[in-house]
Amino acid sequence: MKKLVAAAWRLIRGPIQWRVLWIFQAKFMVGVTGIVRDEEGRVLLLRHRMWPEGRQWGLPTGYAIKGERFEETVVREVREETGLQVRVGDLAYLKSGYRLRVEVAYEAALIGGTLKIDSFEILEAKWFTPGDLPEGLQESHRLLILGEGD
Repeated sequence: MKKLVAAAWRLIRGPIQWRVLWIFQAKFMVGVTGIVRDEEGRVLLLRHRMWPEGRQWGLPTGYAIKGERFEETVVREVREETGLQVRVGDLAYLKSGYRLRVEVAYEAALIGGTLKIDSFEILEAKWFTPGDLPEGLQESHRLLILGEGD
């Protein structure tokens, strides 16, 4: 039986193989975070409207759109939420094992734009030094800022 399945698999090749895999494999959302720093080393934090009360401060974050590279997600999310332009740097964090999502974070550098928040999602945006982070900051984001992510 295994030989028959293997022979059939080799025959269907290409797009059909991908469709079969899509049906039988797990589907995940990918949450992408940008650790945006300015030339002074300060980090951009946003107070998110939709996040739990008392834990609303965090990094720019959003979900990847189908077909989008994760670096593009960082650029898009920062631009949509703040009007700022960033250049994406190194991968800082990757974690799987969640039931329905994967988390990815990248370092990013401010390269331009004017701060103008999206008031639907964001209550305020501020620059903070890593040594003076606000109360109500997501713990996982504090660890990313300090380079201590697990």
